[in-house]
Amino acid sequence: MGLLVADILVRPVDRWPERGRLTLADSIELHSGGLAHTTGVTLAKLGVPTAVVGCVGSDLFGTFLIDILREHQIETHIRRTNHASTSTTVVMVTSSGERSFVHLPGANASLTPGDVPHGLLSRSRVMHLGGYFLLPAMDGDPASVLLQQAHAAGCRTSLDTAWDVHGRWMTTLAPCLPHLDLLFGNRDELGRVTDMDDPARMAGRLRDLGVGIVAVKLGEDGAYVDDGRWRGRVPAFSVGVVDTTGAGDAFCGGFLAGYLAGWDIERTTRFANAVGAMCVSAIGGATGIRSMAETLRFADITPQRE
Repeated sequence: MGLLVADILVRPVDRWPERGRLTLADSIELHSGGLAHTTGVTLAKLGVPTAVVGCVGSDLFGTFLIDILREHQIETHIRRTNHASTSTTVVMVTSSGERSFVHLPGANASLTPGDVPHGLLSRSRVMHLGGYFLLPAMDGDPASVLLQQAHAAGCRTSLDTAWDVHGRWMTTLAPCLPHLDLLFGNRDELGRVTDMDDPARMAGRLRDLGVGIVAVKLGEDGAYVDDGRWRGRVPAFSVGVVDTTGAGDAFCGGFLAGYLAGWDIERTTRFANAVGAMCVSAIGGATGIRSMAETLRFADITPQRE
């Protein structure tokens, strides 16, 4: 559940054109994106039965995003609204693969707990909320109540943060923490949440506040994970970077797949890093993702960074 976004990828953009001037790009492409969309497609590609809940506009981008989900045999519960456009992000990708964003919140801003259909939580193993801090109608208590409803229905809970443009951070996230089995976020985001620099201290602080498993995404440095029994950094894989768009969302999908398979946390994190590495090897958030078997083979033969 969460962000569904039409991504317009422009590459390479190493320098912004002067005001009133034109510059050329090698490619401008439309891809599906958003933290919930990419994580959902990743899970489906890995063979995990998946449903996606979200909100899009009554426009071509909305139809495009729904069609992509259905192409991957994902159960869709997508509300369409005439009051807002489908959320869209222009992604400027540098020659090195790093990206910057211009984001239109659009229809995602109206997503609420009421969009979760009756009975879906009770037949789900995990509810993953992707894009927290960019879902204003879910902020704080609404998300907290939904997480509690999921637990009451026997469903585990997971949340992935985005950048908080309003700078509220812990104030907004705190009501959710006691009700989270898993929390994902990158080093910058969870650093702002905890007001700490060290991933180990970030994870420890968030676990003290009630989270079961904390995964701090570290980009090319891999990920630091703490589940109370095992804690440590798992290195990333050494691959050529084409586009980092969606890598963190793909990591979440890989981690959830390993978590649901019952693997230990270190193995789960290594697998999630492999999914993230495959993601950055192609343009678009989920283009490079492959099947479970292909990803396991990739992890067996690809060296890890130190």
